[in-house]
Amino acid sequence: MQLVHAAHEPAGEGPHPTVLALHGWGASALDLLGLAPHLEGGRLLVLCPQGPVEVPIGPGARGYGWFPISMGGPPERVPFDAGCAAIEAFLDQATRRYPIAPGKLAILGFSQGGAMAYALALRQPQRFAALAALSTWLVPGLVTGAAEAPRLDHLPVLVQHGANDPMIPVARGREAIERLRELQADVVYREYDMGHEISGASLRDLNDFLHRQLVSRLVEG
Repeated sequence: MQLVHAAHEPAGEGPHPTVLALHGWGASALDLLGLAPHLEGGRLLVLCPQGPVEVPIGPGARGYGWFPISMGGPPERVPFDAGCAAIEAFLDQATRRYPIAPGKLAILGFSQGGAMAYALALRQPQRFAALAALSTWLVPGLVTGAAEAPRLDHLPVLVQHGANDPMIPVARGREAIERLRELQADVVYREYDMGHEISGASLRDLNDFLHRQLVSRLVEG
């Protein structure tokens, strides 16, 4: 597979409800893998690809991202679209390699990974059963690849943000809500007394959301 990735595979042959988890700037494929034991008690397949952009984070250390950071401005279209294309190619390959339950794939993104998750869902909303956007922002005007104006077709979306986030101000999380409703998403917004992180409370809400969208619907459908 073209992108380095980490995976948590639950017991059994599957197919399994699956979460595609996209890390933030300067992290790696291992960053969100620690969520897996806390999501449905480890019974979800969790796939964590690693961004292709290298990020120096200290002497002899490096992290990764999905597109170069543009301080004070929006990301450039070409590298942003290249990051989207890399994730789409990874997901095509992962669908052939891993036992992903049809119609039971959620996309989750933290920080910069959340910006990518928004873009991927807008490019291919039919591909995902749910979207979780954590401590992130909705990039305007960078969704390409659709013949018509983008829509989310009532996709369930959970937006979480810390009221004290020093990296991505909470206002940017709040700004996404009306835009998501205009895009016809079924959006739920949750705000927490935390910074740029995933807290115990936000993790519980995330688990409840994924349970409703990926697990309880297995019985209904």
